[in-house]
Amino acid sequence: MADDLFKITQNKIFKDVDPELYAEAFKKELATQKASIANEPVIETYYIANDYQPTFTLNHLANGDLDALTEYYNKANEHGLDANLFQPDAIKALVAKFKSKDAIKSTDEAYHNLAQLELLTASTLIKYSNALQFGILNPKTMYSRYFTATKRPDSTSMKAVFAAKSIKEYLDSIQPKSPQYIALQKALMSGAEQPGLSKEETKRYLMVNLERLRWRNKPYESKYVYVNIPDFKLDVIEDGKSVLNMKVCVGQGRNMDNKESLVEFGDTARNDKPFPRETPQLNSLIHSVDVNPVWNIPNSIATKEIIVEAANDKYYLSNKNIDVYKDGKIVEDPEDIDWSTVTKDNLQYEFKQRPGEDNSLGKIKFLFKNKSSVYLHDTPAKSAFRKAMRAVSHGCVRLGDPQALAKNLFGEGEDFDTISKDMSEDNPEPTNIGLPKKTPIYITYVTCWADENGTLQYRPDVYGLDIVLYAHLQKILGI
Repeated sequence: MADDLFKITQNKIFKDVDPELYAEAFKKELATQKASIANEPVIETYYIANDYQPTFTLNHLANGDLDALTEYYNKANEHGLDANLFQPDAIKALVAKFKSKDAIKSTDEAYHNLAQLELLTASTLIKYSNALQFGILNPKTMYSRYFTATKRPDSTSMKAVFAAKSIKEYLDSIQPKSPQYIALQKALMSGAEQPGLSKEETKRYLMVNLERLRWRNKPYESKYVYVNIPDFKLDVIEDGKSVLNMKVCVGQGRNMDNKESLVEFGDTARNDKPFPRETPQLNSLIHSVDVNPVWNIPNSIATKEIIVEAANDKYYLSNKNIDVYKDGKIVEDPEDIDWSTVTKDNLQYEFKQRPGEDNSLGKIKFLFKNKSSVYLHDTPAKSAFRKAMRAVSHGCVRLGDPQALAKNLFGEGEDFDTISKDMSEDNPEPTNIGLPKKTPIYITYVTCWADENGTLQYRPDVYGLDIVLYAHLQKILGI
């Protein structure tokens, strides 16, 4: 190790370096910095397994890799990040010491600076690598209604930085290259200003959505159903292209009037406090459909709406084809119940709406497993699709053209013929039909993206999720 370090530095002090004494110095430096080093357990495990060899100094100082490293760090603003997160100036100053033949004047100083350079390079390179490949924030810990499978960095992915033969080639390989990312990146660097938004608001839109693009939660299947909540749209994507597009209605949110902008927000914005009716972000598999479904009315809707309407109009339940159950048995004369005395605290009833024209689920619902009991469904309330603001549901996703989605997923054949026939009939029996091939569904939240013409599209932050995300970015980036 001493011979190699002397060849690299041409500093005679390194001729006297003792690997065992260096290892002790490294351990002391690690103990001193332990609390402040990101991903410290991974770093410590690596160096223990490799006898505390100064990997980055031995393999990457002479070939200019460590100079390239600081150049990449200094361009972090191209990703909407802050170069100071990765301490390029500190690394540059240490590298300069090693390149000078007489800047390091004792073995103790050599051990100390060597340990410093190793730890600083390892920790910042892992942090930079994680940021670009996985994002700097974990959406699962930030959002309370986020149920999308999202890969996070692990010890295997982090240790890849130590195995890189060329740091420059490694850094090139991890730069995000998707057309969407590059489009937003170019807009950020050009200082774009979207009509109707200030330059600062535009910048913040771009920053939060660049972070979203870094999250490892994107569809990988050749065909999937994609719902973007702020866009109020559903697409069926096949081989990277939309083959079906329709309007949807999603759950009501806390920022539908867009009064809370990205310019003004308080500290409370760091806490995700979703409106009870917001549609969650998730991924799952559509496995079947219910044609002419029965609506099992959730308790939350029953207490806030159904019993209130029934108290005002004793024939409301029968007119809406809603059956009342108590202890699993149907109540024969629900109009005889004094609903004005029923509250959420003493509610002993369950409510189910029979199939029919007035059924809130319409003629069909698409089922997929999820923790929030949401699904895609038809609706008799068609007027909402004529509105620009379509955050109007209780949390499920209402479809503008459910039959078209059924045709796409099932294809021509007996199953779709049954679906089409049953949807055209009045008051038929409910029918469940399984999909021959389960289809992935992704319900996501994106407020800025490049359309097929390369034009950036912006949508209001109806759930305030941009506000929450930007507040967390501010804390990390110090902006």
